[in-house]
Amino acid sequence: MIEHKTISLADQVYEKIETDILSGKYERGEVLTELKLSETLGVSRTPVREALRRLVDDHIIEEGTRGCTVLGISQDDLKDIYEIRCEIEGVAAQRAASRITEEEIAKLKELIDLQEFYCAKNDADHIKSVDNEFHYLIYRFSGSNVLYTTLMPLHKKIQKYRKASVENKTRSSQSYEEHKAILEALINKNPQLAKEKMTQHVKNAYNHILDKEN
Repeated sequence: MIEHKTISLADQVYEKIETDILSGKYERGEVLTELKLSETLGVSRTPVREALRRLVDDHIIEEGTRGCTVLGISQDDLKDIYEIRCEIEGVAAQRAASRITEEEIAKLKELIDLQEFYCAKNDADHIKSVDNEFHYLIYRFSGSNVLYTTLMPLHKKIQKYRKASVENKTRSSQSYEEHKAILEALINKNPQLAKEKMTQHVKNAYNHILDKEN
C-alpha cells in the first residue's frame, strides 16, 4: 500500500515501480498492466498510468499490446553505465577534494564508521544504503549540479547488481577499504588522488559484477 506523503501520489507510484523493476522484483520480459499494479499498490489507475508513461520515457519498460514489458537494465546497459561512471565519477571526487569542508568530511566519516559496523554484521541492506549515501554525498560535494544529476540516476539504476555485490562479504570489505582511501584523499585535499581512488573503486565494483555474472 502506497503511503500518502508530501510528494505526489504519482511520484510515489513511479518510485515504487521503478525500484521494484531495478531491484529485480519484476524480471526482464515480464508484462505489467495498469490493473495489476493498481491492485498491488492499492491506488487508482490514474497515477499508475502516469508512472508507466514516465518509465517508458526512461526506457525501463516499453509499451505493448498486452501492457508494458519490463526492459530493466541489460548487460549492455550495465557496461555503458559503468563506462560512464568510470569516466566522470572520478571527476566528482576530484571536484569534491578541492572544495570539501570540515563539516562535509565529518558526514563522510560517519558513513564510513557505519559501513564498518554493518560490514562486521554482514548486513547487506544497510551496507547498500550507506554505500548509496557515501556516493550521493560526494556527487553533491562536487558542487556541480550536472555531475550530480548525471550520476545519481546511473547509480540508482544498477541497484540490483550492487545489492548482489554487497552481499558478498569479501567484496563488501574491499569496498569499505576503498571508501576509506577515497575519504583519506578528500581529507588531504588531494584532487588527483581522490579521482584515481574513486575511478579504481568503480572499476573494481564492475569487475566484481562481471566475475559473478560469468
